[in-house]
Amino acid sequence: MKIEHINLVLCELEPTIAFLQTAFPHWRIRGTGRSDWYGKPRTWLHFGDDDTYIALSDNGTGEGRDLKAHKPGLAHIGLVIDDLEGLVARFSAKGILPSVALTSIPARKNVYYECPAGIEWEFVQYGSDIPKIRNHYDTAS
Repeated sequence: MKIEHINLVLCELEPTIAFLQTAFPHWRIRGTGRSDWYGKPRTWLHFGDDDTYIALSDNGTGEGRDLKAHKPGLAHIGLVIDDLEGLVARFSAKGILPSVALTSIPARKNVYYECPAGIEWEFVQYGSDIPKIRNHYDTAS
C-alpha cells in the first residue's frame, strides 16, 4: 500500500503552494481546474511530482484546528525526505522557523513546520534502511 495523495481544503491556495514549493523545489502544479463542491465553487490543484502530490482546494471557511488543543482531527502530516538540512536551510532563508525544533537520534532526524493555512508538517530523514533500527522508539519517556 502507498498513499497516493492528501487532499486539503484551504481558504486560499497561494500561501500553501509557496510553503510546499520551499519544502519541495522540484514539485510543480500537475493539474488544476474549477469544480463545485456541495453547491460552492472552488479551485483545485494537484501539487507534486510524477509519483506523489498534495491535492489543494480553495474557498474553505472558518478556522482550522488549534494545533495546541486536544480536539480530534489532523495533528500533522509526516513526509519522508532525503535532505533535511537542505529543507531547514530553505525555510530559514525565507524566515520560516520550525514549530517544533529539529530533533535527531541515530535512526532519524525530524522537524515540524506550520504552513500559512495552520497545518503542521513533519519532515523526517531516516539514517538507516534497516526497519529494526529505523523504527526504534525510545519508550523511556
